[in-house]
Amino acid sequence: MPSLDSDIRQSYYLGMATELNGRERWQQRYDKAIATGHIRKADFTTLSGTEVDPVYGPQDEAAEDAYPGFDRIGWPGEFPFTRGLHATGNRGRTWTIRQFAGFGNAEQTNERYRKILAAGGGGLSVAFDMPTLMGRDSDDAMSLGEVGHCGVAIDSAVDMERLFKDIKLGDVTTSMTISGPAVPVFCMYLIAAERQGVDMSILNGTLQTDIFKEYIAQKEWLFAPEPHLRLIGDLMEYCEANIPAYKPLSVSGYHIREAGSTAAQELAYTLADGFAYAELGLSRGLDIDKFAPGLSFFFDAHIDFFEEIAKFRAARRIWARWMRDVYGAKTDKAQWLRFHTQTAGVSLTAQQPYNNVVRTAVEALSAVLGGTNSLHTNALDETLALPSERAAEIALRTQQVLMEETGITNVADPLGGSWYVEQLTDQLEAEAEKIFNQIKEWSSVNHPIGPMTSGILHGIDEGWFMAEIAESAFQYQTALEKGDKQVVGVNVYTNTLTEDLEIMRVSHEVETVQVETLSARKAARDQPAVDAAIAHMVDVSRTDGNMVGPMMDAVRVEATLGEICDALRAEWGEYREPARF
Repeated sequence: MPSLDSDIRQSYYLGMATELNGRERWQQRYDKAIATGHIRKADFTTLSGTEVDPVYGPQDEAAEDAYPGFDRIGWPGEFPFTRGLHATGNRGRTWTIRQFAGFGNAEQTNERYRKILAAGGGGLSVAFDMPTLMGRDSDDAMSLGEVGHCGVAIDSAVDMERLFKDIKLGDVTTSMTISGPAVPVFCMYLIAAERQGVDMSILNGTLQTDIFKEYIAQKEWLFAPEPHLRLIGDLMEYCEANIPAYKPLSVSGYHIREAGSTAAQELAYTLADGFAYAELGLSRGLDIDKFAPGLSFFFDAHIDFFEEIAKFRAARRIWARWMRDVYGAKTDKAQWLRFHTQTAGVSLTAQQPYNNVVRTAVEALSAVLGGTNSLHTNALDETLALPSERAAEIALRTQQVLMEETGITNVADPLGGSWYVEQLTDQLEAEAEKIFNQIKEWSSVNHPIGPMTSGILHGIDEGWFMAEIAESAFQYQTALEKGDKQVVGVNVYTNTLTEDLEIMRVSHEVETVQVETLSARKAARDQPAVDAAIAHMVDVSRTDGNMVGPMMDAVRVEATLGEICDALRAEWGEYREPARF
């Protein structure tokens, strides 16, 4: 069984304060939260009326010393943050309910958003259709048949305005799941806020932007890695200077796991990508303590309950240790790993789809017990189509039942100290470190961004990540077909009374209307202004100037997503991944 390297163990001791014992340090932080009003007004008792403590652990320093490896577990709110970022846990603030939604055109999705917010959703998460994800307009020949089907179609700033009509962008946090064309789409979001009269500097939310996971797993890139990294660096600089609360990068393990990776691979590949983005910020001369809090993460909550909890806990403490010991972060906030979680789409089954409600609830529970900061719960019919309104409501209510009825928000890290959970956490951390070492073996210390970036780029060029994930997916599928792994309704307990679901379908009329609207919009705009703005953006791309401002200027005069991306494709070329057999 893997064990932690002695150097890793030693690094945890370096982070432990010595003036007070751990419980006393935790109590000080908890008392401060109470004094500043950061504790929810709630009934922190069991269903039977028994009062529960806000945290459980050793009572004194002697008890801490007697617990093997307690330095790696610690207390909530204390390095290495295994047990959570805050002393209060969910007593202070529960996770954000952030339901992922998008379909058809902007008006249809706007209606769904307003229903989500009215039903108690705490934030919005935008799903884009395939043409938008690939940086193509709805009238592009390659978009035929895909407009509005797997998300909302966004061609220009007008679509973004309509997407958030009657939703004040300064009052809601917004997550956007898009990577290849993330920067021009974000510019459209900024112009939509500008047209609402919202001060851009107060905007809050998350943009995915994570291009490495596209080469590793999802395959939605536009250019070679280097031009994408140029845009990401420009975005990081722009947000730090102008939109301090907005998180310009959400490093995504979700898509890596959905492609077939193991939990350890998801953990390691995701954090390695995060380290590379930390190197990118440092290479731009940014202060790690200022820009690292703008990095967030996105993980999958799969069906193996305890493994997922351990994965989340290991992720927090690995990130904290690397940020402090490797990249020099000094503040807690720069060492924190904040993450959003989505329940596992690949665990949903078309067979007996109502079983998916149970799967989603178990996965959501693992995310909460693992300390997620926000959560999306999948709908029971998402394996067949975009979720129906009824299924989306059940998914939302699943989170609300967990939050309001189960008592899991009463105690910070209630599974901390479990022999099983702590051993799994150690094991996943050790497996992740082995993968980091493999990536670092390929690195060049002279790379202009950094050694982890260099190693990842080598792994992408060699097709190593893709091959490793494919092998893991093959092994799982083989076990499933042999019956070694069992899925209810698929290879066991297959008899059912379940009737076929009525699923949501997006009419082809959506595409027809979107294309007609786009054509009229192009005809009505100031074409010379569009041409000049795009030309200026391309000129800036040939310098070391920041491209976000020129791109916003192009968006402001109604340049479309496809026009912006096509101009950059012409300048930088398109990417073709290497063949791997």
